[in-house]
Amino acid sequence: MENIEKAVSFYELKWDTEFFDVSSAKAILHKPLSLNEWHKLQAKFTDYQFISITNQNSDPVNTQLIGKDTLAFLADVNVQFIKKLVGSSEIPTNVTIHQSLERNDKIIELADFKFSKFTEDLELAKRGGDQVYHQWLINAFKMPDKFFALSKDENDNLNGFVLYSFADNASVIELIAVSPKFNNCGIGSKLFKAVEYATHQQGFNEVRVGTQIRNIGAINFYHKVGCEQVGCHQVYHLWN
Repeated sequence: MENIEKAVSFYELKWDTEFFDVSSAKAILHKPLSLNEWHKLQAKFTDYQFISITNQNSDPVNTQLIGKDTLAFLADVNVQFIKKLVGSSEIPTNVTIHQSLERNDKIIELADFKFSKFTEDLELAKRGGDQVYHQWLINAFKMPDKFFALSKDENDNLNGFVLYSFADNASVIELIAVSPKFNNCGIGSKLFKAVEYATHQQGFNEVRVGTQIRNIGAINFYHKVGCEQVGCHQVYHLWN
C-alpha cells in the first residue's frame, strides 16, 4: 500500500487560521502523485475552508491533477535561491546586526512589498492580507531565533533592513526591504553581505532566500549578489 506521507506533507496552518479567521491548511507535494495518493489528499481538503498547495518543482503531473480535479488557482510561483559562501566576509559599514530586537515601527513602515500572494488573492486581501508582512515583523521582534541587519544613513536614519534566521545549517532570508529613496544605492547588497557575515560567524556557508516569479527586480538582485536558482515551486490556493 502506498504511503501518502512520503509524497505529501499536510498540516494545519494555525497562524493563518487565527489571522484570517478561516480554517486553513497546507499541502506540499514532494513528487508526482499517483491517483491513489491524490485522492487520499483530496479527502483531507474537505475539512478546511482554505488550503495552500505547493507543487514542488512545478511538477506537470501534479499541475494537471490540480487543474482537472479542483477549483484551485495558481496564486504564486516561488523561486528559491542559494548562495554557497567561500571564505570569510566583513560586516559592511553603517550596518548593524541585532538579535531579539525590540519593536521598531520604522522597520514596519519599510515593509511595503508590491508582490504578495496575500493581497493578490482577493479572499485573503479582504481578510487583512495587506497586514501579513507587518504582523510577520511584529512577531519577529524580541524573538531570540530572529535576527535583523539594519542599514542607516549618515544621519542615523533607517534606510533598509533584512530579517533572517537559521535553519538546517544555513541562514534563511525572510524579508528584505530598502527605502525607495535609496534604491540603486547598494543598500540591498550591503544587507546581503551582512547576512553572509553572520552566516560565517555561525559556522555555516549557505544563504537561502525565495521570491515571487513576478518580482523581476528581486530575481535580478539575487543573481547580482551571486545566488543560484535551485527551485521553482507553484503555489495554488483552494477555497471551499
